[in-house]
Amino acid sequence: MEQRPASKRQEWKANWRLVLTAAVGFSFMSFMTPAAGIFMGPLSKEFGWSRTLLSIGISIAGIIGMLGSPLFGYLLDRLGARRLALPGLVLTMLATASFALTNGSVTQWTILWILWGFAALAIHSTTWSTAVAGAFQAGRGLALGLTLSGTALAQVIVPPLTNWLIMSQGWRAAYLYLAFGWGGVALILSSLFLFDARLKGARGDKEGISEKSLSELRAAMPGLSIRQAWRSSELWRVTIATFLILTVTIAILVHQFPILLEAGASRTKAAWLASLAGLAGIAGKLITGSLIDKYHARWVGGITLASTAIAYPLLLEGVGSSTLITIGIIISGYAAGTKIQLCGYLTARYAGMKNYGAVFGFMTSMIALASAIGPVAAGLSYDRFGSYTLLLVVGAIVSLISGALIFSLGAYPEWRDEPEY
Repeated sequence: MEQRPASKRQEWKANWRLVLTAAVGFSFMSFMTPAAGIFMGPLSKEFGWSRTLLSIGISIAGIIGMLGSPLFGYLLDRLGARRLALPGLVLTMLATASFALTNGSVTQWTILWILWGFAALAIHSTTWSTAVAGAFQAGRGLALGLTLSGTALAQVIVPPLTNWLIMSQGWRAAYLYLAFGWGGVALILSSLFLFDARLKGARGDKEGISEKSLSELRAAMPGLSIRQAWRSSELWRVTIATFLILTVTIAILVHQFPILLEAGASRTKAAWLASLAGLAGIAGKLITGSLIDKYHARWVGGITLASTAIAYPLLLEGVGSSTLITIGIIISGYAAGTKIQLCGYLTARYAGMKNYGAVFGFMTSMIALASAIGPVAAGLSYDRFGSYTLLLVVGAIVSLISGALIFSLGAYPEWRDEPEY
């Protein structure tokens, strides 16, 4: 007798611990992006480094992510999320802690970021979203939203926490506390609750399943072949829109703290405003996740991405009052919280789950490329012009272009067995 699909309630009852684990795990990978802006002041003061140099670390990690994500997506489809995430968390904890050894050498700074970039490959968004997307169908939009709210969770906690740690314990100790405290929680949860439902009918990862069985499981999954995905115009539009909007978003996120200082906020107020943006991001993920389970994501996503065309001008130096700056940071945070979530959801809908790890791995490589370009471009722009005006103006234009690309998407495909060709 054919088994009926699980309801949303049944999916959540069985898998809520997985979603919690994935959200915390992804937040640990994500926290270095908002933390970079908090560390800029102390590191610049101690070593005399420019904003460009201080931004280059995120760019280095982004380049590594761009090159390595497709390979890790391929491995993810064959080994499962658990077998990549557990060692990845341990290595990322050690790599993060090693920043406490920074001594002012540009060579050492570069090497530390290279090590961190390679370690973090195993805990990119692909790992967590693949595990969750495979365990949910009826409630996939909200589940992915909560999973990828790890970035927003990091944005909420990191600015005030990191600022407090730096001011009370020093920046070196701050790296250690963040590495082993945050990373330790993620590791414990992943050890207990992380599994990949695609590779096993119930709980667990690949253990006890033969390579032949794994191939049979993957062959039975609905979705595009790699070649078909490569030729999909919908997936290319999602890719381009995601790359454009995240190039700007990650640039603004890394430089958000100094942007707020430039707009007139004190250091303490800027930290809390950045945290407010993270709270707005969590709200964005929850609301967007609920909406895309009911309505086509092209409408929800298109409007959300385009909304930052309103937000960014409010953050310009000398333009907004304290109230307008707060409104701008809320809209920016809300939209920022949804972008990777929308990409993951749209990838699942237009590519299916058969090769989701590999396809979203390519998407992740584009996200990583955006991470590589955005922060250093923002740093160069600031060092050249002495303000963030150009970044914010370009960001508003890019928001409209990305929103239009998502608006242009067609109907979701109805999956059926098709030969690979």
